Amino acid sequence: MTLIEPTADRQSTALAPDLRSLPDRAARAWTERMAVRPRAGSTYAVTTESDSTYLVDIAQHTCSCPDNRIRGERCKHLRRVAIEITARRVAPPGKERAVCDACGTVTFAAADARTPHLCSHCRLEAGDIVRDRETDDRLVVTAVTDTSAADWTIEATDETVADYDTNDGYPADDLVVLATYLSDAVSATEPREYAFPLSRLRRAEDAELVDSKNQ
Repeated sequence: MTLIEPTADRQSTALAPDLRSLPDRAARAWTERMAVRPRAGSTYAVTTESDSTYLVDIAQHTCSCPDNRIRGERCKHLRRVAIEITARRVAPPGKERAVCDACGTVTFAAADARTPHLCSHCRLEAGDIVRDRETDDRLVVTAVTDTSAADWTIEATDETVADYDTNDGYPADDLVVLATYLSDAVSATEPREYAFPLSRLRRAEDAELVDSKNQ
């Protein structure tokens, strides 16, 4: 990983917009109290300060309020839904808020996704090349299970992944990841799978992927 050093002439920047420069509808979308609730498909229910509720379809860019339906304006309700999605306060269409099963942070998952739910930082998929933090060996992920290290028994030793001596110090509730050594994946007809706690593996950097192809 390459760190980027801050420069002395870097300008300070506000994350929130300058409301004085925004059109009235945009400013009200930022400042008024509204409750946004996902509904079916790409629709959201928006309840305003006056306790009125309107149905916004973010995909169709429509709202049931008079400002949009009659005047054809991009109303404050449409704008507010876009703000809440961008700020990750509500899930985008087809997604739902979930807790990452590995690190506990809030993430978004496909509405019909099966567990485990993993954030972008923790997510591994079959085919990913990873590094073993203990040995620095390169491996290829074959599966991410929904079973914890404390509940996965290694047949050869009759002990759990969590109890295996080289996994000491890794969380017992880590999800188990199955992987094969990269050299075996390339040369062996039926490469052997090994079980690892998720946090013992890290995704290989791009430079490491290039290096692996040259070996």
